[in-house]
Amino acid sequence: MMRFEVWTKDAGRLGVDCLVAGVFEGGDLPEETRQLDKASGGRIAALVQRGDFAGRLGDTMLVTDLKGLRATRVLLTGQGARAGHGRKAWRRSVLSAITALARTRIGSAAFALARPAASDLDDYWFARATAEIAAVALYRVNDLKSGKKPKPAALDRLVAGPVAASGVAAAKRGFTHGAAVGVGLGTLRNLGNLPANVCTPSYLANTARGLARRHPKTLRVRVLDERAIRRERMGCFLAVTRGSEEPPRFIVLEHRGGRTGEAPVVLVGKGITFDTGGISLKDPPAMDEMKFDMSGAATVIAALTVVSELNLPLNVVGLVPTCENMPSGRATKPGDIVTSASGQTVEILNTDAEGRLILCDALHYARRFKPAAVIDIATLTGACVVALGAHHSGVMANDDSLAQELVGCGRRADDRAWQLPLTEEYADQLKSNFADMANVAGRDGGAITAGAFLGKFTRGLKWAHMDIAGTAYLSGAQKGSTGRPISLLSEFLIQRATR
Repeated sequence: MMRFEVWTKDAGRLGVDCLVAGVFEGGDLPEETRQLDKASGGRIAALVQRGDFAGRLGDTMLVTDLKGLRATRVLLTGQGARAGHGRKAWRRSVLSAITALARTRIGSAAFALARPAASDLDDYWFARATAEIAAVALYRVNDLKSGKKPKPAALDRLVAGPVAASGVAAAKRGFTHGAAVGVGLGTLRNLGNLPANVCTPSYLANTARGLARRHPKTLRVRVLDERAIRRERMGCFLAVTRGSEEPPRFIVLEHRGGRTGEAPVVLVGKGITFDTGGISLKDPPAMDEMKFDMSGAATVIAALTVVSELNLPLNVVGLVPTCENMPSGRATKPGDIVTSASGQTVEILNTDAEGRLILCDALHYARRFKPAAVIDIATLTGACVVALGAHHSGVMANDDSLAQELVGCGRRADDRAWQLPLTEEYADQLKSNFADMANVAGRDGGAITAGAFLGKFTRGLKWAHMDIAGTAYLSGAQKGSTGRPISLLSEFLIQRATR
């Protein structure tokens, strides 16, 4: 378990294995580094002036045996150009430094990097971001390779500063929150990275049960099997799972940290543990990445992990409909009509638009909790990737204040989102000759019409939809879960708990 501390003055006297000192491009030393340079008799400046270290963003250089410092090593870390030094560059330099430290046997380090000058980047933000970045840098993929596993990083203590005496309490609170978000991030990435033959609906259910066992006082779990799902008349959900041999599960997690009777926040996560497209079969290239189609479910479980770790004074419900979408002789066919739990009928024109089918029944189920807000999270559409790329998660809502609350939380957490429109014209595109609605509406505005479909099941609820298809995972050489949008959702829940 990583320990986080703050320092207030004289980093050169800190009892750590290594000091992390920033250098701007052009040999420009920040005030924090100048103090260390003075204590070492000007050796850092000499190295820079000699051209040994240029200060390029993300570069690092380990220097040993600097006299005048208690630490035996200094890790010079490039912070890029001083002009315009902002939060993105700062995060990059912290990530690079911790990644470099993780490749050594250094057990403790103190950070003396220049912080971005911005009014909203207070001591709380600084400490929380440091803890979250550490979780990212130290994460190790839970691979299933044979042979000897690499040793975990020795780094288990980080001291960050400088923090004024008046900001120590806020920084400590930030470390506490950031460490909890780091646990949630690891949970999300581990679940997302597992192959579909391991991470099945039953595996997700057992993971939720394990989480509840670790927090028995505040967290309760119920798992509905196929028979119970059928009793709830979730015809859309059952239509998706028809083609699979893996039994579906509907997971209900309840954190009761708020006042009795207080309306909860309900999170709903898409849990397709593997998506072939069903009868509307996907193209084979990159189909292996469809194991990530349960990233919404993993996000909900991770969010409840964060809430439980912090024991937030908030009532939170997590709903996870989870199954596979497979082709078989029993699979749902294009043109089939099914009845949702709400009683509305749906003509399934494309079986690869399955996420909205399991979510619509879960959204109807959410009504029984009389929620203050409902947020669904899903790798829902390739159209959202076309619209926003891998940079922003898409947000749609029937309530602009809720949408902007989520967008603002993403901005503060550096886990950005962007609101897309959700007007009645998009819902009109879902008309069917044979049912109350179709499940698809063509290519144009595909991410939004998917949101419009879900909106038909949320009337009377304060609801937002997050499409994370572009942000939840990476492809190619860096293939794997990103851990997004757990930072955004954690910020949202923490803010709600402190209202």
